[in-house]
Amino acid sequence: MRTANWEDYELVDTSAGERLENWGGVILIRPDPQIIWDTPKRNSLWKEADARYVRSPSGGGGWNVLKKVPPVWKIRYKGLTFRLKTMGFKHTGIFPEQAVNWDLMGEKIRTAGREVKVLNLFGYTGAATLACLRAGASVCHVDASKGMVAWARENAAASGLADRPVRWLVDDCMKFVAREQRRGNTYDGIIMDPPSYGRGPGGEVWKLEDQIYGLVGACLPIMSAEPLFFMINSYTAGLSPAVMEYILGVLVAKRFGGRVFSDEIGLPVTETGLVLPCGSTAYWQAGQ
Repeated sequence: MRTANWEDYELVDTSAGERLENWGGVILIRPDPQIIWDTPKRNSLWKEADARYVRSPSGGGGWNVLKKVPPVWKIRYKGLTFRLKTMGFKHTGIFPEQAVNWDLMGEKIRTAGREVKVLNLFGYTGAATLACLRAGASVCHVDASKGMVAWARENAAASGLADRPVRWLVDDCMKFVAREQRRGNTYDGIIMDPPSYGRGPGGEVWKLEDQIYGLVGACLPIMSAEPLFFMINSYTAGLSPAVMEYILGVLVAKRFGGRVFSDEIGLPVTETGLVLPCGSTAYWQAGQ
């Protein structure tokens, strides 16, 4: 289990289907279906939260604001700044467990000793894009949501990276990859953090289990002659780390050599000293 090391974010406690989190001084309680234990809620912050996301019996849910929560606030991670807000469906704009992946990619870019081009598919609010830019890469950031791409640009500006070499694109990722192949563009690193289910800007349907293998295969022709890494993240319960590792092994490693590995990623829980699993990552890298 790989875990993130934060200063501005803390997973304080977990119990009865909920997380108690400190986001840079804003205390939130959010649901998490993996938290099936009902441990005592001894930490006083359970009763002092600023907002709590409550699921509706009919589906969806909403924020119960208990105190005044800023419409937008910021947290920082190793020189990066992220603008947060309480969004629909319990999110805040970043997934803090992904910081371990930002560090891993940043190190590969910094030690490459050459110019590095990165493609970030399903780029969301741009945390991975910012980490790669800060490490010295040029990045093409693609997401189907215009609002998410705009948010990513705001995060880049907040992090002092607005002038770095980056393309911000609102597009369907499958269609974009096909066009990049026709144009002859290539990348040294590819990141994809696809949703379990979604729709592109033209109504295109995306279902992860049905399409992830095809998308990885479609990316092979746009990998450079000497690629550095290929990373897949997943929050889909039915897509284990080992399954994603196998996909990278039979497609990417078969063509470029190197090695593949996978793991769960998680967040340390302050109250218990244990780790909450939060997702899965599979990674291919050049060399050994």
